[in-house]
Amino acid sequence: MQKPFEIVVLGTSSATPTRDRNPSGQYVRMDKHYFLFDCGEGTQNQIIRYNLKLQKIRYILITHLHGDHYFGLPGVVTSMALFNRTEPLTIVGPSALKSIIDQILVEGNSKLPFELTFISSDQSPEGLLIKHPDYEIHTVELQHRIPCRGYILKEQGPERRIHVEQCESLGIPVSYYERLKMGEDFVSGDGTRIPNDVLTTAGYKNRSFAYISDTIYDERIIPFIQNVDFLYHEATFLHDRIERAKETFHSTAKQAGIIARLAEVGELMVGHYSARYTDLSELHAEVMSEFENTQLAIEGKTYTVSSGLAKKMDSEWVTALNSEHPVFRA
Repeated sequence: MQKPFEIVVLGTSSATPTRDRNPSGQYVRMDKHYFLFDCGEGTQNQIIRYNLKLQKIRYILITHLHGDHYFGLPGVVTSMALFNRTEPLTIVGPSALKSIIDQILVEGNSKLPFELTFISSDQSPEGLLIKHPDYEIHTVELQHRIPCRGYILKEQGPERRIHVEQCESLGIPVSYYERLKMGEDFVSGDGTRIPNDVLTTAGYKNRSFAYISDTIYDERIIPFIQNVDFLYHEATFLHDRIERAKETFHSTAKQAGIIARLAEVGELMVGHYSARYTDLSELHAEVMSEFENTQLAIEGKTYTVSSGLAKKMDSEWVTALNSEHPVFRA
């Protein structure tokens, strides 16, 4: 089975909290790595409510400095300190965010027992922002009323599985296995080349998640999110309020579906709903008219990021398991 890659939605409301919805925030787990995308007011309450691990978060990625996307950040940072966190924390966001947080810490005489690092998204070029052996974080400029960035989290690692018997029969050294998993051919000392597909079998495709928050309809983001496995895209309004969407630099549900279709993504989730909508069924129907594989962001719900190949392999694994072990049959 593939390693976990999950999103827990913490907030779905635009601008202000409502009785039933909180401002933006999504908690993402990729195996042993934890990320927080946006941190609206009440985010740490939501983390507690859904039994998530605050201290596991390594990166907090803020899209822009409208309050519904970062007013919860000072509370999260200071709570981490109160709980005696020692692991470093990195905050990614607009450059002004550092001075805001620094000032809050100074005025509150707050001492952090951990290293706090800031990365200025608006001072960084679009594209690769953070590189780690297990993942990469990319950024894309969004068109909103103030500087705003979207983020793409890409899983890294081997996509092939070693055919052990074949490797042993051909005398492939174990020290070469990691390179084979990454798709390399084997080349012996005398220059003999053995193709990778002779020595490995298909594994799980690396997965990707794109977080596209506040933005007007903008096809320029498509090359950055092309073919991502799971796209979150704001859908603040129904399309009958497209003029209001343009005025406020937001998108409609229909436009979110168009972007997902043009970018050929695997799955779409929409959120950032205007408070005027208490029944979300119309938003869901509208976006599905453009892109069928769409889910509504629902607070507290966990969404799994999976590739088409992963789904196929998991299905094959279950089928094999059922055939070998009748007790697991439905």
